[in-house]
Amino acid sequence: MRRHYLDNIRWMTVVAVVIYHVIFIYNAVMPPYKRIGAFAETQTQDAVLYILYPWVMILLFIVAGISSRCYLETHSIRDFVRTRTRKLLVPSTIGLLLFGWLQGWLNMTLAGGFDGIPDTMPKVAVFSIMVASGTGVLWFIQMLWLFSMLLALVRKFEKGGLYELCGKANVFVLLLLGIPLYFSGLVLNTPVVQVYRFGIYAFAFFLGYFVFAHENIIDRLGKIDIILGIAALLSGALYLYLHYGDEYAVMPTVNSVSAVVYAWLASLAILALMKRRYNRESAFTSFMTKRSFGLYVFHYFPLTFAAWVLAKYAKLSVVPTYAIVAFASFLGAFVLYETVVRIPFVRWCLLGIKKSSKKYRVKNSLKTISFSCGNCGTLRSKSKTDSYTKIEPLQYSESLSDIPF
Repeated sequence: MRRHYLDNIRWMTVVAVVIYHVIFIYNAVMPPYKRIGAFAETQTQDAVLYILYPWVMILLFIVAGISSRCYLETHSIRDFVRTRTRKLLVPSTIGLLLFGWLQGWLNMTLAGGFDGIPDTMPKVAVFSIMVASGTGVLWFIQMLWLFSMLLALVRKFEKGGLYELCGKANVFVLLLLGIPLYFSGLVLNTPVVQVYRFGIYAFAFFLGYFVFAHENIIDRLGKIDIILGIAALLSGALYLYLHYGDEYAVMPTVNSVSAVVYAWLASLAILALMKRRYNRESAFTSFMTKRSFGLYVFHYFPLTFAAWVLAKYAKLSVVPTYAIVAFASFLGAFVLYETVVRIPFVRWCLLGIKKSSKKYRVKNSLKTISFSCGNCGTLRSKSKTDSYTKIEPLQYSESLSDIPF
């Protein structure tokens, strides 16, 4: 049975990432672009950044770890490595090289990055700088590929003993896991590009794989979902009180005790609340789930483009600016996704989606079985009397069971 609550957590968290970025580009605490700037020296709306940043990516890595476990239950390690490489490494390397420079140009234009580049610098060097600057949101995909490869190595040696042991954890043990989460945040952090927090994100990913992939673990949390929700709100209020105005995305604030406690309680609360109260599917949630990866990958370009246009040609007040940029982010991401998935080479570069065949041929089985096609998400039953079964693929769309995070 599909875990719809994970799908809903995934797309809702991606929506939160988009909202975060809309607020972020105009924030007064850590302004990223000098050509845009904040609306005022102190902005109440910047509190949204403090509310979202501590837990959003930790939760996404936990969900990615759970999804990896689910995938490996029905696929080989070799298939896992091949699929994750195509869906994660290809977009974050080849896609970045061929198309990422556009985002890089926009980032450097908004940040005034070209001001310090001499005219004598070789064009190849300038292009390389633009590509690096265009990495943007792809850092998550790069790290997820690295963790996936590490998981493939771990799985060769871990035969299930640790996984079974983790399934016995009670609520008290789950709460105490926030302690090693804190210490993991102190190691393997890159000094310049500080979003690459390898320690804490790797720990979250493997917690997802070994601990939270157990449905009974989520069910235990679900019994105290309201308590966890209240604890998360209180810890978030304390974190906001202690650190509002500090640079929230860098040390020491990003890994302060209050930040990690809030992040951990928020992650547990969301897992518990979503499993118990929103473990269902609708036409809308299905639509968002199928496009969650595309929304994540594509939202930042229309977001920054809209901000650039407004900064260059119009000076609007706070509410219209946020509304226009947010609308452009979501609409632009969905339009880009629906366009890209219809262009074979481009969709492979940017989304890692391989070409869909017109039909799939399935060999005889000795008994009646139900199965799902990895690239089409359709379900068929087949008996031993059939020689082959045709399966119509869902046009250019990944299977819901095959979303890479």
